[in-house]
Amino acid sequence: MDRADLDLFERSLRHATGRHTGPALDAALDDLGWPDALTADRRAAVSILFELQGRENASSGALDHVLRGGLGLEAGSVVLPALGSWSPPGRLDGDRLVVAGLGSGVGEAVVVAGNAEGKDVAAVVATGALGLRPVRGIDPALGLVEVTGTVDGVAPEPVAGWEAAVAVAQLAVGHQLVGASRAMLELARRHALERIQFGQPIGRFQAVRHRLAETLIAIETADAALDGAWEDGTPLSAAIAKALAGRGARTAARHCQQVLAGIGFTTEHPLHTYVRRVFVLDELLGGSRSLTADMGRNLLATRRLPGLLPL
Repeated sequence: MDRADLDLFERSLRHATGRHTGPALDAALDDLGWPDALTADRRAAVSILFELQGRENASSGALDHVLRGGLGLEAGSVVLPALGSWSPPGRLDGDRLVVAGLGSGVGEAVVVAGNAEGKDVAAVVATGALGLRPVRGIDPALGLVEVTGTVDGVAPEPVAGWEAAVAVAQLAVGHQLVGASRAMLELARRHALERIQFGQPIGRFQAVRHRLAETLIAIETADAALDGAWEDGTPLSAAIAKALAGRGARTAARHCQQVLAGIGFTTEHPLHTYVRRVFVLDELLGGSRSLTADMGRNLLATRRLPGLLPL
């Protein structure tokens, strides 16, 4: 897409994410042709939509489209790994499939697992054969469903690599974390300009400025890492970018809460909706802490540093 098309595309998605969430947003994305854009220009489609979703605190089934495309599948709802994990959610034991993951609970479930030869395969399972439990934890509005069960007599088919598909999905979640972080920073910035203490806006106080500045640095660092990961195109760079986005979002939540002080704790103020969302998104497809620890273990095992990202 050229610059004019990108601008129009972004304005359309901004309007959709600002007005809709959940199934209504899915319908709007279909009307806008977002699935076609995902095929034509994956980077633009993913980065623009997911950052806007983060800014507006909206949710959709777009991540399922991203994973499905990476796996070379045309239909079905791909079961995600459990929170904190990025491994396939299925485990094969002969012709028995054991499932433990997350999903939307809509339609047929596509469960990816590794076979005896170490290759990725997928089985389509009717959701009626699985246990589905809505996740009512810190962010029920995200609409996640715990998917568990054991299915006998499955005949899985080979799919494209899970690792590469998850890498793109991690970038998508990373962009959503950056969008949510920018929204939290904007809430804190406005408050710092409007809240008067000792006869002046609190934004003039050095402690407040430092927190806002550190938040901005964390966000821009994550954004640059995401850009570099798109250019690099490796699962390692995607994991690094996802970890930095999660860490940056936690930094934003902490500092912006401090700037907003008591009002930030109230349900009337929107900050808590973003804090809830980023805590869950950070753990989706690997948390910042678990991804960093895994990369550290790999560094110790291989004794080789990764290449520099094209920042």
